[in-house]
Amino acid sequence: MKPNTALAMHNLIRQIKSAIPFDLGKTDACPDSCRGCSVKLIDFLEVEIEGWEFRLVNNETPNFKDLDKLAKTAKKIRRVLINNGLIDCPA
Repeated sequence: MKPNTALAMHNLIRQIKSAIPFDLGKTDACPDSCRGCSVKLIDFLEVEIEGWEFRLVNNETPNFKDLDKLAKTAKKIRRVLINNGLIDCPA
């Protein structure tokens, strides 16, 4: 039996949405010392997630590579947001 990658993608998207502040305003997302454009990175990740949500609704099944790619992208963007002081690093 194959693992349900569609369910895994839904769970991953839910985790990303809870970890990344997609509702930041442009003024809040642009600190004085910036190491990567937080606004552009958040926008990019939002487009990726919206794309997968659309594909999942249309019964497209992601593979493990798709899951890994989205997870790595989200982790890298989260790290930039932490470095920019926009979200707190877990203890």
